[in-house]
Amino acid sequence: MRGNRSKDTRPEVAVRSALHRAGLRFRKHFPVIPGSRSRVDVAFPRWRVAVQVDGCFWHGCPDHGTQPVTHAEYWTEKIRRNVERDRRCDDALAEAGWTVLRFWEHEETAAVVTAVQHALKECSTRALQPSLHE
Repeated sequence: MRGNRSKDTRPEVAVRSALHRAGLRFRKHFPVIPGSRSRVDVAFPRWRVAVQVDGCFWHGCPDHGTQPVTHAEYWTEKIRRNVERDRRCDDALAEAGWTVLRFWEHEETAAVVTAVQHALKECSTRALQPSLHE
């Protein structure tokens, strides 16, 4: 299992490279939630946008996730815990005012970049709008 990367995976690097080519600057492996070991794959702290690129096996993709035959009970439970952790992390980020974008490793990189650009535009226009409390 040592050969399986927890960061800088091929899909993650492809997305980061495409985002950088699009002129977007970001932080990688950013610890958003204080006291948590969870980190965001790609973070745009100024706009409070978090991007996660999830592996199909490790995060239980409904289309491409596979169930190993060997030690099936262990792996089923492991993947279930990963999905639960993802939900807790998303909830904590949303509670802290972040927009969370999750993508599967099999999604087209260009589509991911477009979605991120759209989210950043949304967040920047929301930040510029006057507050109702003023």
